[in-house]
Amino acid sequence: MTERDDDKGATVLAAVMAKRDYVLPYHRLLAETDPDLLAAYDAFYEKLTLTPRAFDDRARELVWAGLLVATREHAGTLHMRRAARTGLTSAELSAAAAVAAVVEGQPALAFAGRDFGDWIQEPDARARYLALFTTARDPLPEALAHIIATVCHAARGSHDGIGLHAPLAFAAGATRHEMAEGLSYLLLPCGGPTFIEAVEAWQAAAEAGDCPPPFETPLPA
Repeated sequence: MTERDDDKGATVLAAVMAKRDYVLPYHRLLAETDPDLLAAYDAFYEKLTLTPRAFDDRARELVWAGLLVATREHAGTLHMRRAARTGLTSAELSAAAAVAAVVEGQPALAFAGRDFGDWIQEPDARARYLALFTTARDPLPEALAHIIATVCHAARGSHDGIGLHAPLAFAAGATRHEMAEGLSYLLLPCGGPTFIEAVEAWQAAAEAGDCPPPFETPLPA
């Protein structure tokens, strides 16, 4: 890098620090090796996680709380601090974490109903999972809790879970923009392929007639 690039990297890094009150190792790496990329990434991060979209601040951080538990993201303490600043309580954040925990049990109950169907009826296994979910999500709003569960299932690659919770989220009053925002958070801890597969699973549920589709405008000819 040239001296000019060094100056640019320092300037971009200082801007990141001023906005977030922290600097992560990859910020420093990009500041020294590709400050233009760091600036572009910082603008993307701000739009993805900080700029108000469909969720208010509290709902946004509750979805992040569930996703960070589902992905075991140790660096997520910054979201916990943001959650505290919005006034979210320990009970609310614990509920988001509990939803993430219950999500991990769904494949086991689905397996029991599918592979041991002669003894464990699939509708009963599904009902028991949803009963656990209902207990776990209290006191969160139903629609938001189903969005959190959808995002957590997506993070774990459970397309059956997306197909279960996405329709329930919409039935409870969730909007397409809220679901889209929640799933978009997957880009940071899980990457693009996980986001792609999540939208495909949502589209599959829509094609089955279970929920609204992720997109309404046809592709250009």
